[in-house]
Amino acid sequence: MKNLIFITWFLIFGMLSFSQENEPAYIHGNFQLNSQTYSEDSVIGATRANEIMLMNTYANFIYTKGNFSAGTRFEGYLNSMQGFKPVNEGVGFPYRWVKYNSDNLEITAGSYYEQFGSGMILRSYEDKTLGYDNALDGIRIKYHIGSGVLLKAVYGRQRLAQQYVNNIPQLINGRGIVRGIDGEFSINDIFNSLSEKNTRVIVGGSFVSKYEKDDNPIYKIPENVGAGGGRINISHGGFNVMGEYVYKSMDPSSGGTDNSNGNVGQNYIYKSGQGLFLTATYSKKGLGVSLMAKQIDNMNFRSERTAKLNDLNINYIPDITKNEIYTLTAIYPYGTQLNGEAGFQAEVLYKFKKESLLGGKYGTLLTISYSTMNSVKKNPLTDSSSLVSNDGTKGYTSGLFKFGNELFYEDINVEVSKKFSKKLKGIFILQSLKYNNSIIHGTGEFDGTNGLTTIHGADEFDGTIHGLAAVADVSYKFAKRKTLRTELQHFNSKDYLGNWTMVLFEYSIPHWFFTAVDQINNSIHYYNFSTSYVKGGNRIEIGYGKQREGIVCTGGVCRRIPASYGFSVSITSSF
Repeated sequence: MKNLIFITWFLIFGMLSFSQENEPAYIHGNFQLNSQTYSEDSVIGATRANEIMLMNTYANFIYTKGNFSAGTRFEGYLNSMQGFKPVNEGVGFPYRWVKYNSDNLEITAGSYYEQFGSGMILRSYEDKTLGYDNALDGIRIKYHIGSGVLLKAVYGRQRLAQQYVNNIPQLINGRGIVRGIDGEFSINDIFNSLSEKNTRVIVGGSFVSKYEKDDNPIYKIPENVGAGGGRINISHGGFNVMGEYVYKSMDPSSGGTDNSNGNVGQNYIYKSGQGLFLTATYSKKGLGVSLMAKQIDNMNFRSERTAKLNDLNINYIPDITKNEIYTLTAIYPYGTQLNGEAGFQAEVLYKFKKESLLGGKYGTLLTISYSTMNSVKKNPLTDSSSLVSNDGTKGYTSGLFKFGNELFYEDINVEVSKKFSKKLKGIFILQSLKYNNSIIHGTGEFDGTNGLTTIHGADEFDGTIHGLAAVADVSYKFAKRKTLRTELQHFNSKDYLGNWTMVLFEYSIPHWFFTAVDQINNSIHYYNFSTSYVKGGNRIEIGYGKQREGIVCTGGVCRRIPASYGFSVSITSSF
């Protein structure tokens, strides 16, 4: 198998060099290694790994010559670190591709990532923090037709994992086939009479379908499921408005609870899905305003109907809650509810001018945001009789922006960023949070399959967590390129695990960062010490300490991280 891989790449590079002898050739890429030792600590619930040390490793290599390019990614799981998908195994090259680009036509064969619009009916991407990768494996075509028109077409299967097959690590794809087309049209570029107008308009449309064989012994399942949508973006001066609506035909799938994204199974109901995503922004010097709203109903869209957790998602639902970057304001992150959610976010940024009463000598930036997510109002059907030619029912009816009575998430956030002098600056945050743990996490005991968990020997909290958080992030520059940064954070709550306090000190000099941090909860200390060295495209970090159990989310997609105790090593490099 390995010999076949190297022979294939040798032939590809040989053909590229022969076909474009006068073109220079380039090779670039990057490397990332994350490893950790695991010791037992009964106080925080950390368990010892059989291998003592676990490791996730990635390396990308890209070859470019003229209109041709090719690449591959090495992945090594020896064995996969705790909290990441355990089915990834061994070392191999699961991601490989060849691309040709000429006369506005681009063709990619092999592995690739793609997104249509906001991603509500198609987004393939990878995120190493989440251990998420749903790359498509097949063919992608892009074609620019004149000015302002871009067409895309995709056809392939989705990555599931890298697993051993006959003792050889190989790429394992889902069995479903994904097909899609997308068109985007810049109206001002298409029509010369509009090219000089201040108002810019872009419209687009997409259609995606999946095929999966019906082998369900109970229900009659549609083997082809389609989803389509349209979008528009209008901008004028500092204003920008975007809207996208998508519709998915009935797609019965199994029930079940996802430990990161709540209830994602539809329990084999024969109901169509829909989603609406709206944004509006305005900006000028010293002022920025943004509004976002969305509703999702029955938009669990996977290339295998029995897939769970983060496996084989065809689509991606944009998250409109605030992206919290501090540890305790993000202690309870929101996970998108694919079965149904409705909400909005509003944010205002205002910079008080220099030399004003609130601006002081250097000015002051004030940011106020509010975000909320609720259930969708669902009207259960009183008639449980079967649909014609199917063995199930629609389950319920619903409409656009009809909020249900259950609050999933609410975040009120006030942030002040202030420079006091040439050496001293700070960021100060107050947050009020309501977090429906029963919906976002699910409750009960985790057995590795149903997505539920036990923390510190007790079942997860069943209900809504109320909390107030405060953050002070202060930096002081002692001399040129020598800085001490201090974070003081506190999360106050009477629910679940109660109060959290965190103290962080980070001292940086050219190329070096030294960090000490301690999180405290119920007299339990989660301390961590780390040293980082950064130069050019290289970064090396060594750490030691304890990691609390919890959830990490990016863009509404989440991964549960277990408690751990030990040494960690991280290396990243690019060339």
